[in-house]
Amino acid sequence: MATFEDFMKLDIRVGTIIKVEEFKKAKKPAYKLEIDFGEEIGIKKSSAQVTNIYNPEELKGKQILGVVNFPKKQIADFLSEVLVLGTYSKEGVILITPDKKAINGDKLG
Repeated sequence: MATFEDFMKLDIRVGTIIKVEEFKKAKKPAYKLEIDFGEEIGIKKSSAQVTNIYNPEELKGKQILGVVNFPKKQIADFLSEVLVLGTYSKEGVILITPDKKAINGDKLG
């Protein structure tokens, strides 16, 4: 069982998606994302399997939550630097988003 201390080790921050590209070399349909996590963390890249629910136009400018302190992960020819958070639903992955505008880099706490 995970403890509260385990949860507190995760650095979960608000970021805004600033660039979206189709990830053609991914095994499962995905997008390459560039996400602005604010001045302290900067712009990070991530791969997200959210093509069933989202198109690139609606993702650009969307605020999301992401884990910024996991090790980088090589996916095909792409280095994913953060884990974008979402829920698995019948239709596909639904991104976790703040319900009001937040500052990039704000920490979940």
